[in-house]
Amino acid sequence: MSLTFLFRTMTRDFAKVSICHHVQSLHTGCQLSAAEKTLLMKLRKTTGYTFINCKKALEKFDNDIAQAETWLHGEAQKEGWSRASKLEGRKAKEGLVGLFIQDTAAVMVEVNCETDFVARNDKFQQLVKDVAFATLAHQRNKTQSKAGYVKSILAGEELNKLPVAEGASLSDRVALTIGRLGENLSVRRAVTVDVPAEWHIGSYVHGGVHGQTEVAMGRYGALVVFQGGEKEKLDILGRKLGQHIVGEAPMSMGNMDDLPCGESETRLLPQTFLGDPSRTVAEFLRGQQAQVLDFIRFQCGESVNDQVK
Repeated sequence: MSLTFLFRTMTRDFAKVSICHHVQSLHTGCQLSAAEKTLLMKLRKTTGYTFINCKKALEKFDNDIAQAETWLHGEAQKEGWSRASKLEGRKAKEGLVGLFIQDTAAVMVEVNCETDFVARNDKFQQLVKDVAFATLAHQRNKTQSKAGYVKSILAGEELNKLPVAEGASLSDRVALTIGRLGENLSVRRAVTVDVPAEWHIGSYVHGGVHGQTEVAMGRYGALVVFQGGEKEKLDILGRKLGQHIVGEAPMSMGNMDDLPCGESETRLLPQTFLGDPSRTVAEFLRGQQAQVLDFIRFQCGESVNDQVK
């Protein structure tokens, strides 16, 4: 009986040692050196991909961070295009209008998603920036030899072909963002304006996104091209005109001498001015010694029939 007890004790102790050794081996295999942890954190911060995928990429390329990043982007791109084809039929009427002014040129774009939650995501807002910058760069190259006022309207199909960094197109960037966010996204439309030096561009975005300073973003946006006004107050004048266009949604310009036809008025100049209801827009402009030459208004998700004039 003592031999049996001794045998059982030895067997149990051997099993404990084996299990402990196995667990220790697994733990040691998962441990990362300080240098590897630094690389992993850097790759995660640079790319935004998951811990597991970043670790897999570094292991695959023997801690070569450049190759790992290239591989991650390629895999994400493939996954994005796959998701994009699956989500293509889903409605995307939420999103943001993005507006950017640079010197005598401006761009306004609309990028759509399925939910307001995604519209608040940093990756989606980066896509809006990419669309705005790519559109303005393309149009400035295209129209740099043209003089005077140049206005260009671009639809989604044309915008998707525009180049972005590293030889990719906007459609590639959209697919990549779809892969990251899991919603159907679409670049819907854009407008650019380039004005002579003596003209001015006013703007306003409503429902703005906090923290976005380079490209203004919101659910409504307006660009207004005008002449005149006090030199020191041009920004204020442009903003007031933009606010009126967003708030009152005029459909056409009208004439300075037009008589208003009440609350249903859709011509800009005879409308009651939003900033001063005692005057029409035309009367306000006369007081400012200014003239509106053109305007464009975007409302995120509005019907196709309400496209830019």
